[in-house]
Amino acid sequence: MKLLKTASEDQQQEHKRLSMLVFDQKILWSFMFLLTGVVGVTVQYGFNSTCAVRGSTVTLPCSFTPLRSFKEDGKEIPLRIVRVRWCVNHAVCQGGTPSVFDSNSSNNDPRYQYLGDMKTNCTLQVRDVQMIDDATFRFRMEADNIKGHFTKLLEEITVSVVEETKMSIKSSSSNNTFSSGQSVSLQCSSGFCTVHQLEITWIKDGRNLSETGPALLLGPLTQEDSGNYTCVLKTNSETRSETFRLQVEEDNNSHLPLILGGVFGALLVVITLILVIIIIRKRAAMSHDDGGGETEQKPADNIYSSILPSAAVHTVTQRMETSQETEDVSYAAVQFRANKHNKKLEEMTDSTVYASVATRG
Repeated sequence: MKLLKTASEDQQQEHKRLSMLVFDQKILWSFMFLLTGVVGVTVQYGFNSTCAVRGSTVTLPCSFTPLRSFKEDGKEIPLRIVRVRWCVNHAVCQGGTPSVFDSNSSNNDPRYQYLGDMKTNCTLQVRDVQMIDDATFRFRMEADNIKGHFTKLLEEITVSVVEETKMSIKSSSSNNTFSSGQSVSLQCSSGFCTVHQLEITWIKDGRNLSETGPALLLGPLTQEDSGNYTCVLKTNSETRSETFRLQVEEDNNSHLPLILGGVFGALLVVITLILVIIIIRKRAAMSHDDGGGETEQKPADNIYSSILPSAAVHTVTQRMETSQETEDVSYAAVQFRANKHNKKLEEMTDSTVYASVATRG
């Protein structure tokens, strides 16, 4: 009886050992399948860890390459992705594992927005981050055949959530004072949590600026850009940076081109005027030379007529005519006297010549 009992116990242990071996092999093959998947099938995350401030928005970049087809009984069977999921704190993300996003579910939390598709993009965005989002996130794809299901093991995105973080503004230059025309970049950063994905509000002298994002680009700078700048987490106004004072000074050298331009323009105008005057004078001189002696002085009556009234002009004209007649009479009398005197001289000369001839004869 003891021998039979011992044999029975040995058989039970052997059966248990074989069962465990088969179970372990199934687990091993399942694990290897999930771990390696099929050649060419992969999931790539943009980073392995990130930090998010409570109330902010964080984006988890992701891309995947699904299995396009598989062979069965010598035939090529095409595959199509029919379901995508994002799970937290789970290594496999399959079966009944809770998901923050499931493409087959209509009850997804609106805080989790799937920005991807069913082909290659699997990016997930988490809005209004809460402390429960301090977890590991993993993506899974499922095809219309189980051979196309895939979850990348040993890789995930770890999100660390903080209540608030002290923010600060860093300038692209070590100086806070700039000259007009320069450019500067102000970066809103945190000592603990990266803020490259945070929604930032920029404030200048108590007024909200239209620019958003962790970087504020300013330039070309003018004196109007001078002021006090702060950056604030859009969803948490208590998360505010210290004030950054930006001073823009007027660059005296910046007016040099304007001054030179003004001087050059003034010189150009003066030279143009001088050339115009010279040309006008040359043309006037040429006109005078071409007229020769034909150009006569205007009669006095014309000159007076352009200055005096008509009645005065008439009187002056009459006086000028009377004076002219007097001058003509005087000239005629003088001419007559001169002619008469010359005639007497000729007669005397003829008489003398005749007397001389007669005497000789």
